[in-house]
Amino acid sequence: MASLWRAATGLTEKADDHDGVEFWSNPERTGWLTKQGEYIKTWRRRWFVLKQGKLFWFKDSAVTRASRTRGVIPVATCLTVKGAEDVLNKQYAFELSTRSETMYFIADSEKEKEDWINSIGRSIVQHSRSVTDSEVVDYDSNNKN
Repeated sequence: MASLWRAATGLTEKADDHDGVEFWSNPERTGWLTKQGEYIKTWRRRWFVLKQGKLFWFKDSAVTRASRTRGVIPVATCLTVKGAEDVLNKQYAFELSTRSETMYFIADSEKEKEDWINSIGRSIVQHSRSVTDSEVVDYDSNNKN
């Protein structure tokens, strides 16, 4: 039922699933992008906000505490962000890929496209799951003779 609701509303996660991120205050990056819908593959212009490892989108640019997100992508789940003009045959296109899906976006200019790719890429690196202490192998302790 939840996926049917997401399909009907165009939301990829619960609208209030922002994990306490104050998306309305001092975002790392904001701007208009055209996004392809997840289920109905139409293109819609949305206002995007990148903050604290989450990429939010809204219907308009007047984002406040009361604004309702139309969707959110946790960038830690993303593997790549790269240009996609050749895939979509559309100028200023780029893609954001997770293990299970690829999302497509179109910026307003080459500079905007590059700026978004760089910002999202930095955020992926900063927020991706780092190696935990328990996963670090101490090779020196294994080689004691």
